[in-house]
Amino acid sequence: MSRRPVKRSVTLKGHRTSISLEDEFWQALRAIAVRQSKPLNALVSEIDVSRGAETGLASAIRVYVLRDLQTRLETGQTDAR
Repeated sequence: MSRRPVKRSVTLKGHRTSISLEDEFWQALRAIAVRQSKPLNALVSEIDVSRGAETGLASAIRVYVLRDLQTRLETGQTDAR
């Protein structure tokens, strides 16, 4: 069972901002960044740029993590790395 969201700071466009996500999403996001050989801030920046103005950053990250998992399941890439 997931606990309360965990607030962490990232740097976007040269400014620090806080994002609240459940720890499971932070772990999955870090694993995606490692798999893509990107710093976490770079991945979050990409997600930030691609989200719509009406979508919150935390929600965009959760959807990104979900879509990554769905893609890996569809292609049989179940390795977490």
